Amino acid sequence: MSHLTYYSYEGVGQKNKATFRYSQAVRLSDRIECAGQGGWNPQTGVIHKEINAQIDQAFANVELNLKDAGGKGWEQVFRVNSYHVPINNEALDAMVRNFKKYMPNHEPIWTCVGVSRLGEDDMRVEIEVVAHDPK
Repeated sequence: MSHLTYYSYEGVGQKNKATFRYSQAVRLSDRIECAGQGGWNPQTGVIHKEINAQIDQAFANVELNLKDAGGKGWEQVFRVNSYHVPINNEALDAMVRNFKKYMPNHEPIWTCVGVSRLGEDDMRVEIEVVAHDPK
């Protein structure tokens, strides 16, 4: 798929690309699609233990990922899929709080799913997004 442009931000993005053979984002014309972002420190990969901190960091990582791919960030997001271990009111409240912070002027479509496990043992959230970035 050489006609697509793939991105992996410095730190965890580059490490995961080398270790697991996947990219953090791909640009398809005026769309940026992002791989699921967790609540890890983007440089060290250390995952926050507390769910609110993990969700806050996952939102910041989505922002970093979108900007690394040439986008403007959450303001261009129109689709969100989130995966939670467990899915509960505390997690949903943290998601909504971050929606209000990062997207005060629009409400994207959102699919929210509870799962039994994510990519790493300590992960409790993973957020993937699609953004519209017209050139």
